[in-house]
Amino acid sequence: MKQLTVELGERSYPIYIGDGLLAQAAELFAQRGISAKSPLLIVTDTAVGPHYLEPLAAALRAGGYTVAAHTVESGEKSKSLAVLQDIVATALEAGLDRKSAIVALGGGVVGDVAGFAAASYMRGVKFVQVPTTILAHDSAVGGKVAVNHPLAKNIIGAFHQPELVLYDTATLRTLPPREVRAGLAEMVKHGLIWDASFVAWLDENAQRLLALEPEALQYGLFEGCKVKAHVVSADEREDDLRAILNLGHTIGHALEAVAGYGELLHGEAISIGMIGAAKLALRLGCDPEIYTVTKRLLQHFELPTRMPPHLDTDAIMTAMSHDKKFKEGRMVYIVPTAIGRVEINKSVQAELVRDIVNELKEEA
Repeated sequence: MKQLTVELGERSYPIYIGDGLLAQAAELFAQRGISAKSPLLIVTDTAVGPHYLEPLAAALRAGGYTVAAHTVESGEKSKSLAVLQDIVATALEAGLDRKSAIVALGGGVVGDVAGFAAASYMRGVKFVQVPTTILAHDSAVGGKVAVNHPLAKNIIGAFHQPELVLYDTATLRTLPPREVRAGLAEMVKHGLIWDASFVAWLDENAQRLLALEPEALQYGLFEGCKVKAHVVSADEREDDLRAILNLGHTIGHALEAVAGYGELLHGEAISIGMIGAAKLALRLGCDPEIYTVTKRLLQHFELPTRMPPHLDTDAIMTAMSHDKKFKEGRMVYIVPTAIGRVEINKSVQAELVRDIVNELKEEA
């Protein structure tokens, strides 16, 4: 088992990464002060629950915990206020109190909606992330929890840090190949924003990661989580540095919204968005290597680099105007300035972004 710590003073918490950790859940929960006297609620989805709900619940019950469960439909559409209300109803029926914890067992969607339930139930109860996707190595760390509005992604949310992140890599073996590829997009992002040597390692080990080779997977997840933990520790509430984690997300979130939260997986949309960011870097006079390396890397991971041409440019621009990073007619954009380095550009002209959106539809 590998361990990292997100350093946030009294609210610091560990990230555990290893094979077979679900069996150790009760011990790890107890170490973090999660009471066995109050019931827990595990929130999972229809894809993950049949595989891992009972093993996790059984491990917790064996350690003396009382466990209830709530299952949501798999997919981005479960990040809604209606689903949030259903989770709260289950929490009330199960008798959760202020000392209880809500446990997110699943990918980024489950983590976001369960985390927002934990942030809002009784004005905040404890929260545990048990990610079961590669994508969630990003979303499970950092305490950003939210649901979507039809006009904008993640616009209704909060900062609510987990007590721990328990990452059992054995759960990744049941992921469909498309979900594997989409999750690796966020691993690529962590390299591109922070560590050129990690980018080189990713380039050399793409096939091993796509095949879920345990040694490569554990190393990649550890390095990705390390970047995220470092950034979150320095800037918990995205006042400045943490914004760099949004590389590819301004366009990516807009694509998800316009496509109806279903046509593109999150990682696929972010992959296209990272190509858009690399194109923006070219327009701003940065090294052309940024574009060539970014595109080659994403292609090695079999990720999309071209926007679906049927998506309407005006609708995409409107969706970006609802983004939290849009201010006074200008976009706060994360622009790569070298491989492993980015800058926060707060004055990107909307018309320049429109040009890039149209270029992405023609991308080879």
